[in-house]
Amino acid sequence: MTDVTVDPDEAAQLRTEIIDQLRGEDWITSPEVETVMKKVPRERFCPADTPLEKVYDPYSAVFTKVDEHGVQLSSVSAPQIQALMLEQAEVRRGMSVLEIGSGGLNAAYLAELVGPGGEVTTVDIDPEVTGRAARLLAENGYGQVRVVTADAAEPIPDLGKVDVIMVTAGAWDIPPAWTGQLKPGGRLVVPLRMRGLTRSIAFTLVGDHLESESATICGFVPMQGSTGHQEQLLLVNGTPEIGLRFDDGLPAEPSKLDNAVTMPRYEMWTGVTIGLRELLDTLQMHLAISLPGFCIMAVDEDLDTGIVAPVNKGYALAAVEDDTFAYLVTRRTEDNKHVEYGVHALGPHAQQFAEKIADHLRDWEANRRGGPSPVIRVHPADTPDDQIGGDQVIDKVHSRISLSWPAA
Repeated sequence: MTDVTVDPDEAAQLRTEIIDQLRGEDWITSPEVETVMKKVPRERFCPADTPLEKVYDPYSAVFTKVDEHGVQLSSVSAPQIQALMLEQAEVRRGMSVLEIGSGGLNAAYLAELVGPGGEVTTVDIDPEVTGRAARLLAENGYGQVRVVTADAAEPIPDLGKVDVIMVTAGAWDIPPAWTGQLKPGGRLVVPLRMRGLTRSIAFTLVGDHLESESATICGFVPMQGSTGHQEQLLLVNGTPEIGLRFDDGLPAEPSKLDNAVTMPRYEMWTGVTIGLRELLDTLQMHLAISLPGFCIMAVDEDLDTGIVAPVNKGYALAAVEDDTFAYLVTRRTEDNKHVEYGVHALGPHAQQFAEKIADHLRDWEANRRGGPSPVIRVHPADTPDDQIGGDQVIDKVHSRISLSWPAA
């Protein structure tokens, strides 16, 4: 059912309030995006039993489909994320746009932005999702949007080349079909996962490769189909208590870590502090670029024996070097306005590895803090090394992604 039993005046008021809030926080920066987000009723694209407070929470997604295990498969993205990506896309009247990952609401925003002279196609691999999107778009006056059920890793039939591709599902790779369907100089906006870190990136097509113009931390329901990708899990000492998640392959000899947890934990504080509201974008990327064994550590709370002590048991930045692993921790400073970073390490070379990571944190503080994000370039998978460069190159199935810090 799409008839949400809510007061339309209350919904309009809430819509105006959150759009004004997002504009005040600079998530919305253009009058075009502000206008369309105020015009389209968000509640009509959410499940009918969703409370208005949830519908209009600026930082919360509304999930529309989960599997039998409770894994989220489809959602209406949070208003903040939608605003961010619409601004990154720079959609203008008369453009042609492909949306990958259907929900209905974002396609309605895009249809408003391109106007009657433009074209919007939205595609999803799940027929249940596209069926729902087509119905909601038609019921709310956006029947001109073309809805396609397909694996978007392959070229979309009868599409031709478009000005903008917006991907609204978390991607691990960039299929050739995406760049192949972009006009020269066209834009691709995609939540791309690199070394376990996801960024909403606005790319421009330059020749045969993509170059980033902006990148912002975000989170998304992962993509399904042929481009879906599962992280690899390394269970430390072979038990499920401590898991290290690697996005681009396990260490060459993971068995070397088997005895790391039998040794005393080495702990140190680095003196590097950050404000409670300071963005961690460049810090995370600095470690991902600098540490070959970068990964994410998680602890099973039901099996936790205290061998490791991360602040967030479900997500801690970590790294492996040969027979030793380490992870970051934080503690509040005396003024209660900052946190200080520390390093815990376990293994035969715990102290040396902890000090190496501490040096990387101090290097970030001295040279990267408050600066620009790395430039991200996406090259075809067969591109030779001498044509890529960069401070870190990540090899995927369809692409080679380089990360480069801008010159000082």
